[in-house]
Amino acid sequence: MVSKAIARFARISPRKARMIVNLVRGRQAGEALQLLQFTAKAGAPVISKLIESAVANARALSPGGDLDALFVETAFVDKAPNKNMRRWRPRAMGRATQIQKGMSHITIHLGTRE
Repeated sequence: MVSKAIARFARISPRKARMIVNLVRGRQAGEALQLLQFTAKAGAPVISKLIESAVANARALSPGGDLDALFVETAFVDKAPNKNMRRWRPRAMGRATQIQKGMSHITIHLGTRE
């Protein structure tokens, strides 16, 4: 049984989200949620909510399945296009440069160990 959850256009930079995703990859779902609860990083609540969503998706796919056997099979973060968060900063000699505001697509797949 494989369930997945995707957070698209999450308002966190991919670099910060990858640090948190690397912490939980390969762990049991319950253990990962417990670890994220006490992690003091900006991406921890986003990833935690995503894992909870994947567990709920697994519960909907197979109501009689063993939820304790779920683990984070694959987890990755991609850069999202940043069309709606454009900001400009004044620079020298009347120029302007764009401020980079990070956005991410975060995907988590939960599988079962046999």
